[in-house]
Amino acid sequence: RSFARTLLMFLGLVLWGAAAALAFGGAFVILMYKNYECFLQESFLPLPGWLAIAAAIVLLPTGILAISISAKSSRYRQGVLMYLLLILLCLEMSSAVLAQIYSTRMASELKSTMGHLFYQYSGPYSENPGSRAVDKIQRKLQCCGVQNYTDWVTAATVSWDLPAEKACVPKSCCKEKFSHCRGDLCQLEQLFQEGCLRKLEDQLHFVMLYVFWCCTVLSILELLAGFSNGILMRHQPFQDLRIL
Repeated sequence: RSFARTLLMFLGLVLWGAAAALAFGGAFVILMYKNYECFLQESFLPLPGWLAIAAAIVLLPTGILAISISAKSSRYRQGVLMYLLLILLCLEMSSAVLAQIYSTRMASELKSTMGHLFYQYSGPYSENPGSRAVDKIQRKLQCCGVQNYTDWVTAATVSWDLPAEKACVPKSCCKEKFSHCRGDLCQLEQLFQEGCLRKLEDQLHFVMLYVFWCCTVLSILELLAGFSNGILMRHQPFQDLRIL
């Protein structure tokens, strides 16, 4: 019984602190979708993030309850804790499963979506949302082209406002420290050379994997908290079923 109390107090502290890590992962998923919405066709992509944030909010009272029960048992608080742990398990496992599904699905969808937007690029001063999204992702991820900078060499891709005798890339491919860069392929040292597809895929995979493992580890800890709470409940059984 004393071991169960100690374990429950420890897990309460861990769960309370883990709320910040889970909320960070959920916010990262949502912000990533907003930043690269043009390239991510799946409209439900932020769902794992929102579920993770909801779980993080529920984790705060759950951690406080676990700590208070370890100090002084109360059959009503113990019953509420069990309910909260059940809700958390549902939220976290749903978020983990969705994160794993989207991580595998988006890898194939990104290539076609990104390729289409890059092919339709109409210049750095275009009002086309797709063209602005291309410039934005190249600056933000410090990349150039879909696979690499050579994607812009194709005539169909660089036909927006360039002289025919000079192959260039958009100015968004230029490194910030080169203020006079014009996207000239003869000056590769001034350009980002890595492709945007690989960088966005890596970022997407990282954030989804982070949410997946956060939810999985927390689910295991919550099962331990439920087990410890169950041991304490055996020593203070319910007198009736009104709590249910």
